[in-house]
Amino acid sequence: MNPVARALWFIEHRSASDLTLEDIATGVGVSRFHLSRAFAAATGYPIMRYLRGRRLSVAAGRLASGTDDILSVAIAAGYGSHEAFTRAFRDQFGITPETIRKRRHVENVALIEGIAMNEKSPTQLTPPRFENGKLLYLAGLAERYACETSGAGIPGQWQKLGPYLGHLEGQVGTAAYGVTYNTDEEGNMDYLCGVEVADFARLPAGFARLRVAAQKYAVFVHRGHVSGIRGTWAAIWNDWLPQSGHEAADAPVFERYDERFDPRTGNGEVEIWIALAH
Repeated sequence: MNPVARALWFIEHRSASDLTLEDIATGVGVSRFHLSRAFAAATGYPIMRYLRGRRLSVAAGRLASGTDDILSVAIAAGYGSHEAFTRAFRDQFGITPETIRKRRHVENVALIEGIAMNEKSPTQLTPPRFENGKLLYLAGLAERYACETSGAGIPGQWQKLGPYLGHLEGQVGTAAYGVTYNTDEEGNMDYLCGVEVADFARLPAGFARLRVAAQKYAVFVHRGHVSGIRGTWAAIWNDWLPQSGHEAADAPVFERYDERFDPRTGNGEVEIWIALAH
């Protein structure tokens, strides 16, 4: 069973407990960093938001049945007070627990259903190559995203960068980089699209700077349209990495776009660089 399938099983059987990301990662047998990346790539949900959504969805079902009082449901869902539960419930569904209890149904409520995870990712990976990556000075445009907003925001970010590509003073080579870093437990992340530069001395106003330390990487190649790249990420985290004997470093990961990729059509080859701890 891959890490995400194990995490889903763990959440379904232990969701009433006061679980932390560390608890789930320990139960699954991978690092918090690995699990966070694997879960989001495979499901589209940050793991702690999924856990919270599942707890509240189960609670909504109990409230609709009318068999329990709200405080009992709140405590069973891991909340210590009626007020905290009501606040979280409203944030999740846009209505109060009292409303669900009065309605006696959950129609038109966006419940988070349990996810059934296939044992193996459908994307077939080719074996990676290993690189001792050099120190990189990357410069470009950076934004912070929630997991669910990155898909809509990142293409526009690249469009804004387009006029600078190949025209930035101090640019090294022609490759472009899409870097994910500073990911937190809620799935929020920083994303930089940019290029390698010789130094940070001559950048346009508003350009972000990111220093990526020299370290060892496993480098995978995604082939085909870039829209399918999430499947390649999911296969790396869920299939290759757990069986490889390697551990991912808690460090930036990035996609590298060179002359093999056509930005006009979105087709070609993209390299995915995963930093390794050992």
